[in-house]
Amino acid sequence: MQTALDKIRELRALHDDGLLSGQEFEQRKNAILDAAHASPPVANASSLPGTELGLMQGQQVGPANRRYRLERLIAPGGMGQVWQATDLATYAELGHSAQVALKILSPELTQSSGHARLLVQEATRARRLAHENIVRVYDWAQDPATSSFFLIMECLEGEDLGSLLARERALPLARVLALLVPIGEALDYAWDKHRLVHRDIKPANVFVTKRGEVKLLDFGIAARARAQGGTWSSLEAPPRSGTPGYRAPEAGAPDSVPAPGLDVYSVAAMIHQMLSGRAPAAGGAFDRPDGLDEGKWAVLRGGLAHDPAERPHSVLELLSRLAAGPVPLDVAAPAAGPAPAEDLPIANAERPPADESDEQARVQAAAEARAAAVRLRREQEKRERVHTDAARRVRREALREQLAARRAEEVAKARQAQEEAQRKALQARAAAAYLAEQERARAHPPAPAEPAALDATAAPGLILLRDRFQDGSGAGPELVVIKAGRFQMGSPEHERSIAMAAGAQKNWLARETPQHWVGIERPFALGRYPVTVGEWRVFVEATGWQPDGDVNWAAPGFAQLESHPVVGVSWGDAQLYLAWLSERTGARYRLPSEAEWEYACRAGTRTAFSFGDAIDTSLANYDGNFSWNGGAHGDYRRGTTPVTQFAANPWGLHDMHGNVWEWVQDVMHDNYEGAPLDGSAWEADGERGGDRARRILRGGCWLYNPRYLRSALRNAFSAVMSNDIVGFRVARDLADGEGNGNIS
Repeated sequence: MQTALDKIRELRALHDDGLLSGQEFEQRKNAILDAAHASPPVANASSLPGTELGLMQGQQVGPANRRYRLERLIAPGGMGQVWQATDLATYAELGHSAQVALKILSPELTQSSGHARLLVQEATRARRLAHENIVRVYDWAQDPATSSFFLIMECLEGEDLGSLLARERALPLARVLALLVPIGEALDYAWDKHRLVHRDIKPANVFVTKRGEVKLLDFGIAARARAQGGTWSSLEAPPRSGTPGYRAPEAGAPDSVPAPGLDVYSVAAMIHQMLSGRAPAAGGAFDRPDGLDEGKWAVLRGGLAHDPAERPHSVLELLSRLAAGPVPLDVAAPAAGPAPAEDLPIANAERPPADESDEQARVQAAAEARAAAVRLRREQEKRERVHTDAARRVRREALREQLAARRAEEVAKARQAQEEAQRKALQARAAAAYLAEQERARAHPPAPAEPAALDATAAPGLILLRDRFQDGSGAGPELVVIKAGRFQMGSPEHERSIAMAAGAQKNWLARETPQHWVGIERPFALGRYPVTVGEWRVFVEATGWQPDGDVNWAAPGFAQLESHPVVGVSWGDAQLYLAWLSERTGARYRLPSEAEWEYACRAGTRTAFSFGDAIDTSLANYDGNFSWNGGAHGDYRRGTTPVTQFAANPWGLHDMHGNVWEWVQDVMHDNYEGAPLDGSAWEADGERGGDRARRILRGGCWLYNPRYLRSALRNAFSAVMSNDIVGFRVARDLADGEGNGNIS
């Protein structure tokens, strides 16, 4: 096992590589030192919060490319801990928190390569268990700072069955069956599809969500049986797996083969606990719970039988028998046809008189015996019919549920395929519209537009344009003329160092390198602010456009006016708007290139933001719970703000920092190696690693912290998806001589 000094050396290496901030390094170092100098553990140390790992809320774990931030300790234990965590990669990509559960094991459990291999096999095995009543396991990873392996799992809201029983104690049989039927279905699936036996069924491994769903947890010690030469054998079955009291007697036998009977016993012990309100004793002694009649008690005893052959074949069969109420075991089934009178019991009849002359008494006794046999046979047949009908109903209901689930799955797959086809068609239409518009613009250069009246609040010398619709029904967005020029694109080293201290990841900052000179060879016009809700509404009403995503542009989840920037618009949607706007005005509209956007954002500055190297929430809309480079905290507005609420940059452009991310034309590339130097859009992919499925976003947004608002920062998102933090602003080519003037 690693010493505290070794762990601190690893932390120092992570800090030197930029993977840990100074604050996080100090917190984790102190936690390791506290653990190393703590008093010897007490007997119940496994129940205390915290382990020698020094895990704490807010800490980040995992490899450099897959980081998770610990949010809340869900369950401490002797084998490690289970934490609710935020998947930071998903947060960075989508702009919202993806919550997962991390099962973090203590390093001593995986200090050997064999133990680590078993963990990887467990994760691989669990990932294949795709059942609605089994908690999903997504993957596994290792934290380089603590050497701890962990599983990444589905995060559930609710409580485990142990907590429920501690609160409610004994439950009625009907509720017991309702809670355990989903567990029986999950175990049947694991055995039928993967030959897996759980081996550790207990209340702590059954979870009831807030929506009433029942999930089976922790296939960590599951064992699989496989066929070899016509016989079944065990595959890596732990020798003494399971929890005392719930563990079947044969679980520890040498050369035992995993079979469903192991789980049947555990579930039967759990049923006894749920009915009686008492946890099972390790010795396996059980008494009849109150409210359970002799027939059902006999069924439950069958599930608790020491001989696996005497138990029901599956958990569902055990539950079915409990629900049906079978015939008591002391009533034997009748043989085929009427039994001989002398072999039948004589009910309510006196023995025939010894005197053979009393023939009448003997005839009467025989008649009563035959009547008793008929009554017994009829009662037996009635009980069997009830049992058979109940079992048939259970099977029919299970089949109905399976068919319904299969139909729902097929419908979901068909809907997903249809949505994917629609997305691809939309992207193809947008690309075709963009190419057609480029061809039309080359054939018919736009006529010069008359500049609009100068806004009294605009920067001195600012040239504003606004194209009228050709039919006179309206006008396009306000535009600012951006003159040609040169600038340095990307971030300098000192700015990246400040971003690293603020929590930026090294691979994100690499996107901003190498810093290089770019020449904007031709002037162009750029939207004075992002396209607004009111401007988008005109397009929607004119074209009948329908959204193809989960975000409703008209009601995104926060209050907005016509003057707020539109959200819920994909890159393909933006292309449709630009083609429509070009047709209505006769001018060529497009998205700005990434170089044009940064050139206009910087507006001649070389600082982190166009207004300097400091930022606060009076200058832009972002999450004011975070600060930049020691600055002050501020407001968190939880949604967009009007596009002119904040002051414009030196070239008269509003909201270049914050409010909404903005689409640009370029394809995503990991850095600037091979990027165009003339200000044109970088749309090539292939050998330089371009990802055409994702397009660049610029500017940051209301949901992100201030380091994402820097002029140099680059983000990327799927071109066919929309979000409540993503919008866009338009660009327009200028005809020769159009927009002459100087920008001060």
